[in-house]
Amino acid sequence: MSYPNTQLFIDGQWRDAADGKSLGVFNPSNGQEIGRVAHAGKSDMDAALASAQKGFEVWRDIPAFERAKTMRRAAALMRERADVIGNMLTQEQGKPYVEARGEALVAADIIEWFADEGMRVYGRIVPSRNLAVRQLVVKDPVGVVAAFTPWNFPINQVVRKLGAALAAGCAVIVKAPEETPASPAALIKAFADAGVPAGVVNLLYGNPAEISGYLIPHPIVRKVTFTGSTPVGKQLAGLAGQHMKRVTMELGGHAPVIVCDDADIALAVKSTAGAKFRNAGQVCISPTRFLVHEDVRADFVAALTKYAQGLKVGDGLAEGTQMGPLANPRRLTAMAEFMSDAVENGAELLTGGERIGTSGNFYAPTVLNNVPTKARIFNDEPFGPVAAVQGFTDLNAAIAEANRLAFGLAGYAFTSSLKNAHLLSQRVEVGMLWINQPATPSAELPFGGIKDSGYGSEGGPEALEACLNTRAISITNV
Repeated sequence: MSYPNTQLFIDGQWRDAADGKSLGVFNPSNGQEIGRVAHAGKSDMDAALASAQKGFEVWRDIPAFERAKTMRRAAALMRERADVIGNMLTQEQGKPYVEARGEALVAADIIEWFADEGMRVYGRIVPSRNLAVRQLVVKDPVGVVAAFTPWNFPINQVVRKLGAALAAGCAVIVKAPEETPASPAALIKAFADAGVPAGVVNLLYGNPAEISGYLIPHPIVRKVTFTGSTPVGKQLAGLAGQHMKRVTMELGGHAPVIVCDDADIALAVKSTAGAKFRNAGQVCISPTRFLVHEDVRADFVAALTKYAQGLKVGDGLAEGTQMGPLANPRRLTAMAEFMSDAVENGAELLTGGERIGTSGNFYAPTVLNNVPTKARIFNDEPFGPVAAVQGFTDLNAAIAEANRLAFGLAGYAFTSSLKNAHLLSQRVEVGMLWINQPATPSAELPFGGIKDSGYGSEGGPEALEACLNTRAISITNV
């Protein structure tokens, strides 16, 4: 299937950049250029801002019931087009086709949930101290939302931001990733084809620093939502704070996995291994620091290593591929640096630890045992297919290690003890904790972190709340 060139979407129209500038898009399985993406300049950003303001003034006055119908049509189109969209996503990002198609289908579910939740944006009547006064609390859409999204889940990360904003009555300017442009464009096209009014949804690509530096301070933009690294997130949050913009930040993670001595080892391996090597480990909630009780560590490590060695790595469009390439050559360099540091510090390499072949960005599924705390991989987010294991004998010490880093996005734990589960749920400092199960994020649950992993949520009613102004109104009968 051919791969399309990707344009900007402004004021209901697909268009090239005003100056004609574009960037190459490369298939990470072979390094070959497969298409081009338009590179927005200042005039394109100005056009998107004006378009979004116009679109907001229309969309906010459409009843929530009618907005929901439009959004559900977009969800239906995503399902109809999932095969084609999945193929494009695999070509540009590398993940196996089954994962890419699944991302498009999950997007439809997310859109529908937000569509319905938008009809449950309630205010309230507050009893007054004066019977001649009626006191109201009302919720209004905040305005134009600027959304900045990464390349690892180019549909999923956009749709969470887009769904919440549209359901609340806001207009959106999406700054999507230049490395994976076609799949988020397909999501935007689904909304356009579903009948979202011109200007309500806009799509830009270009220089990330230039676009964020221009959009965030602009008076038209009233909310900023960003998914990406903690250092960049702190910069953008600081910029937004200077202009009193509302902010949602979903930032980096380094998810601990605590496997207690009474855990179901088969369940723990199956749940965490699938999550670890999904999308070649390029997942913000990927399990990364495996803290395993010494009584079960040998069995756990043996099973995890066997799982890693059995994975079929290859082109995401090839039959039977279970793990695709890393998204870009930068990740290969990063993996090599993590491996060198870990081994030099005493970690035991059980499998993987090297690039596969010379074409494309393939890296072997890797398991490291006896990883010391000082190793980089136990301190910096690896964002790759590497499981780093360390033993423990005391659960409180394991919890302390889980909480040692500034990250607090996701965590996992396995135990058959209700007492342990209760302690873990109280003490592990993460925004999302899964006990005795793989990660199961859903539209109806909060999705976000604490500490340096950000603040705010991109799931549940909390996601809509971030797109709403709360106002008090008091009316006196005269």
